[in-house]
Amino acid sequence: MQTGNKRSYSSPQREQSANKTRDDILDAATLLFSRDGIDATKISAIAERAKVGQSTIYAIFKGKAGLLAAIMERSLFGARFEAARKKLEGETDPVRMLAMTASIARAIYEDEAEKLGLMRGISGFSAELRKQEQRFETIRYEMQRERIEALFRANLQRPGLGEEEARRLLWMYTSRDIYRMLVVESGWSPERYEEWLAGTLVLNLARAR
Repeated sequence: MQTGNKRSYSSPQREQSANKTRDDILDAATLLFSRDGIDATKISAIAERAKVGQSTIYAIFKGKAGLLAAIMERSLFGARFEAARKKLEGETDPVRMLAMTASIARAIYEDEAEKLGLMRGISGFSAELRKQEQRFETIRYEMQRERIEALFRANLQRPGLGEEEARRLLWMYTSRDIYRMLVVESGWSPERYEEWLAGTLVLNLARAR
């Protein structure tokens, strides 16, 4: 009986400890990737910074590629993204859902600029970073599928627009490059970007009503 009680109390503690270890490793890797570059950073340096053994890093993340994937997911799909996603989940109007995609794009790229800007700047030519960015683009493209399908099920798409073309246009309009050109290079505020993007998506993808 006592053994069962010990398990019930120790399990949450073990989980908290495991989560802290994981976060410590990701924090250390983010710092070193941003300071020294992804390709130049060794797993041994990350382990030393996080105060864990290299075997722990390999057990959790398998290697540098897994570390980088976890860093990007934590940064791009963080609290801002979750807040925007929850608002979208409560919407049933396909055109409003389409417009609200702008808030999701803004959330992703604002967090990315804050948390990954230095790392991307110093590791812009890293093959591993490019590989993970391609993976992210695939995820982003698939995440948008439901909104386009809802628009077409309700027959609210712009006349003459095919479903595959609509998906490609949505993916293009919400790309990192457009955010960078408007917000980073042209000085738009994130609020202005979101307002412009919402209007642009509705104008170009939805039927006038």
